[in-house]
Amino acid sequence: MTKRTKKAGIVGKYAVLDSWKYESNDTGNISGTRYGASLRKQIKKMEVSQHAKYFCEFCGKYAVKRKAVGIWGCKDCGKVKAGGAYTLNTASAVTVRSTIRRLREQTES
Repeated sequence: MTKRTKKAGIVGKYAVLDSWKYESNDTGNISGTRYGASLRKQIKKMEVSQHAKYFCEFCGKYAVKRKAVGIWGCKDCGKVKAGGAYTLNTASAVTVRSTIRRLREQTES
């Protein structure tokens, strides 16, 4: 058998770009991370997290999907929530939520 090209995984769909110019594909999106291990890892992490289903705090089901950048909607109960671009809850939002909860508990007791 002959040697085949290496598999790039989920990020193999992107075009190869020169470092000094950006080419757009037929849909108008700028793309370009086919080669380079660190770039592929970063893009894979973002794409896997943005296509995953998340837990809905309102109805209790794993039905929250990304609608647009920063907009997340539950397919079951229809609630819409603002979140991060690639994940439902950003690290800073989790920190703020825990700080608010801690301060609220201090004032109540």
